[in-house]
Amino acid sequence: MIGPNLLLRAPEPADVDIIFRWENDSRIWHLSNTLTPYSRFAIEQFVLNTDKDIFSSKQLRLMIDWHLSDTDNKTVGSIDLFDFDPVHRRAGIGILIDESARRKGFAFEALNLLIEYCFKTLNLHQLYCNIEKSNKESISLFTKAGFTPCGDKKEWLLRDGQWTDELMFQLINS
Repeated sequence: MIGPNLLLRAPEPADVDIIFRWENDSRIWHLSNTLTPYSRFAIEQFVLNTDKDIFSSKQLRLMIDWHLSDTDNKTVGSIDLFDFDPVHRRAGIGILIDESARRKGFAFEALNLLIEYCFKTLNLHQLYCNIEKSNKESISLFTKAGFTPCGDKKEWLLRDGQWTDELMFQLINS
């Protein structure tokens, strides 16, 4: 999937180091309900097994590359489909942009590329995301992309000893 500034591609063995860094950044574990670090071996196995079809694995991770030139790209994030449900034709979306690449429009472009792929290629009926109520940047990103609020899970997440709400958003393929 190629956009004006970005390329979404499957993970490669060369991505292990950056995925390892992101997955083991405890400052963002609350976003993916992670409680323990991942080993380098586990990340390598994950990357080596990304050749599995989304219909069998029920998930898809794509790396987000920024086109620096015709011959050079820089990986700036990843975007995931999870809980892929081919019967009800829906999936959840999660996105991570490296701290050094935030606020440059990469998340919005990557999200729109993935939405187009989901609706046109995978023929999904709907996409959804779950966002901590205090995460104003993610709420803004997904609403800008057309997602609408569809639920408020009260005291859903325990973060730093405090309960917080999680909001659910969805985008229906009309």
